[in-house]
Amino acid sequence: MSVPDPTLHHVTRQLKALGHPGRLTILRAVVQGPVDGTPAGEIQARIGMPASTLSHNLTGLTEAGLLQATRQGTTIRYAARFDQLKALTEYLWQDCCSGGCRDPHCL
Repeated sequence: MSVPDPTLHHVTRQLKALGHPGRLTILRAVVQGPVDGTPAGEIQARIGMPASTLSHNLTGLTEAGLLQATRQGTTIRYAARFDQLKALTEYLWQDCCSGGCRDPHCL
């Protein structure tokens, strides 16, 4: 049995986190929000998700490294980890797609 690839494991955790409509909606709201982060209450108001469901999904996105949570008093602000989002898309293009793509538009 081969040794697991840590990069592959990390990428699959991120893709799993993004593979749910609610979490993708949350990520979109955070990415489109202020660079220093969006308070959880504002995310909830914007997308209309119940607080417990929002909290669960924010935790999943944070644990996957796609969001960063910062506490300011009683408020938790969530900011996009653009470095991780960029690395994820680059991984998909470089590692997964570049080796077998025959279409000139994929590069």
